[in-house]
Amino acid sequence: MNFTIEDKGRYTLVTSNVDKLDTTCAPELKSELVYLNKTGVRNVIIDVSRTRYCDSSGLSALLVANRLCKSVNGSLVVCGLQEPVQKLVQISQLESVLSITPSMNEAVDLLYMEEIEKDINKEP
Repeated sequence: MNFTIEDKGRYTLVTSNVDKLDTTCAPELKSELVYLNKTGVRNVIIDVSRTRYCDSSGLSALLVANRLCKSVNGSLVVCGLQEPVQKLVQISQLESVLSITPSMNEAVDLLYMEEIEKDINKEP
């Protein structure tokens, strides 16, 4: 399987098991993310630490994930970008659109902080 999906309670972890996130597997990632969204998942962490290459279709899948999470007042965090993927994200100017952390622990912390902020903003 190209992607491993684990329910972690307050978030769902999607781990990329592919070397290249490109046109051959990005549609599968998109469909998994749409399915998660339809089943009520709000918060998603995508770990791409095993992925050394990403093309525009891979970036598109990440943007779809971001849009789906935001549509249900949730959060997406992408973690573990290797240098070639990080450079593509920077060239595409997506670091201001996507929440990106270097490690899984930081991704979980960021997600929890965003949840706390949403709870605080809800209070009258």
